[in-house]
Amino acid sequence: MNSPTVFADNKGSIDVQLTPDEALALTGVEFNGNHKIKTEAQRKIRNAFEKTFEFDK
Repeated sequence: MNSPTVFADNKGSIDVQLTPDEALALTGVEFNGNHKIKTEAQRKIRNAFEKTFEFDK
């Protein structure tokens, strides 16, 4: 994701539904080495971001 991004007014919001464990993992809480929880949360956020904003190619 190193391409320029177009933000309409920088005031948009992104709605993402995370499980409580996913939200905690994003704050730095570790779940006995289970990195899948954090990875899944990051994937959800990335997908929502890409659906919300346009990227120049």
